[in-house]
Amino acid sequence: MKYYNKLVRDRIPEIMEEHGKKYEIRTLDQEEYIEMLHQKLYEELREFDAASEENQLLELVDMVEVIYALVKSKGYGIDDFESLRIAKKEKRGGFKEKIFLISGEE
Repeated sequence: MKYYNKLVRDRIPEIMEEHGKKYEIRTLDQEEYIEMLHQKLYEELREFDAASEENQLLELVDMVEVIYALVKSKGYGIDDFESLRIAKKEKRGGFKEKIFLISGEE
């Protein structure tokens, strides 16, 4: 038996069962859940960095799913998150222009 000890998507036990695989799971409390979401975000970032060009989009999808779970765990909705994201983008801009700041006064 391989030990994973990590947060997985909700349907993973169902998928494992469909493939005749045995597994052991438990439900995390809220504090553990948030800690594991943080770890999962770093895991997904590492997977993005290691992914081939054609798989990077899938890894970004995974990162967004974790981010949305973190947003919800903080008591906010995705609409709240998107409103803040858009407001910040309107105020400070996005990253479309590829600007690299070399120096500046503090």
